[in-house]
Parts: sequence; structure tokens; C-alpha cells
Amino acid sequence: MSRYNGFIWLLVLLPALLILQQKLHREIQSIILLLTRRIGVTIVLYSLLFFPGVVLHEFSHWLMAKVVGVPTGRFSLFPRQIDEGRIRLGYVETAKTDLLRDALIGAAPLFAGGIVIAFISWKYLGISQLWGSLSVDGWDGWGEAIQHVLRQPDFWLWFYLIFAVSSTMFPSRSDWHAWPPLFVVVFVLLLLSVVAGAGPWLAEHLAPRLNALMEIFALILGVSLGIHLVLFIPFYFGRLAVSRITGLKVV
Repeated sequence: MSRYNGFIWLLVLLPALLILQQKLHREIQSIILLLTRRIGVTIVLYSLLFFPGVVLHEFSHWLMAKVVGVPTGRFSLFPRQIDEGRIRLGYVETAKTDLLRDALIGAAPLFAGGIVIAFISWKYLGISQLWGSLSVDGWDGWGEAIQHVLRQPDFWLWFYLIFAVSSTMFPSRSDWHAWPPLFVVVFVLLLLSVVAGAGPWLAEHLAPRLNALMEIFALILGVSLGIHLVLFIPFYFGRLAVSRITGLKVV
């Protein structure tokens, strides 16, 4: 089972983070709207909160397009409400191209965000010591390891940056359009390889490398999930308190 633990953790953490992220963002929007009572002001303040992540998201689209030789058009970092309950924080226009390059451009924020989160976590927050403590001492050394992370210089700055980046690193609906057909192509190729007798070779050589990548990505998702969970609790009860004080509810 350890050969596939990266895939398993990914399947557990990814939907958990996406669900919690959506709920946290709704709580943040609700608090701002209850306090300002103006949708336009809410959109501006909400976008400012995530601005570092938005810059990274859109810049990674633009940079990947340049790397793979795809022309780009207009570039915006200004928020816009596109329908009820959905806000577009920014966009980059790119020319239509083949499936592979479209998929790379669409997934660029995920790659860039993961790299930034991993770099901050290891270099500035000492997550490696937390992970090592859990690996060696189990939950016995959890408290001391957490204290070590909290004592890092400028902890709250790095905490905020990870939150902003992890909240905006997932591709939007339009960014994913090339992935379903690409997944189908990859699946068919793997299926044909297995039928041709390459299954044992793939399991021995390809699966461990993919699993190692999934373990790294799962750890990044775990850090992001932990930060979102820490923030969700105060924002949830904060929204209840503001709603009770103002006598208003966000529908």
C-alpha cells in the first residue's frame, strides 16, 4: 500500500481542501458584505485580500504561455462579478492552441502555487522539522514542533502568503477545458501499454516516481488545508456574531 500512499492522500486531501476553501471564502465574503452592505465594496476588499495570489495566478498563466510559444492578449488583475455568487479576480487572454499547451497554461497556477507554498513552508516556517518530528516521535512531539513553527520570524506574514496563494492556485473553470480530453488520451495510452504487456514495467518504474510526486503535492495540500482549517473557525463564528449584531443574514 505504501507504493500508492501519495495517490491515496491526494484523493483525500484535494476534495477536503476544495470544500473547505469554498466554505471559508463564503464566510469571508459574508462578513465583509454584512459590515459594508455594499456588493461593490465587498468585491474590492475581497480581491485585495487575495491580491498576492491573484498576481501569481495570472502571471503564471502568462509566463507558461510565453514558454510554450502561445500568443497572449489582454491581462487584468481587477476583480469583476461574472454572475450570482461568482467573482473573477483576474484573467489573461491566450490564443487557442493544442491540448497539451492549453493544459499546461491552464495548470500553471497550480504548479507555481505549489512551488511557492513548498518554498515558504520549508525555508521560512520550518515545516520540515514539524514533518520530521511527526515521522520520528509521532504525535508526542507535535506540540513542541508547532511551537517551533510559530516562533519563526515573520510567521504571520508567511502564514498569510500561503493562505492567499493556496486560495487562488487552483485553475478556474475555463482553465480546465483542455484537461478532460487530455486525461482520456493518457488513459487510453496507459491502457494500450498494459494490454501490450508493459503493466509490470509501469508498476515498477513509473508508479513509484508518480507516487513520490503525489506525496509532495499531498504535503503541500496538507499545509494549505491546515491553514484554511485554522482560519475557518474564527471566520465562521465571526460571521455568526456579525449577523447577530447587525440583524442581517447573507442569502
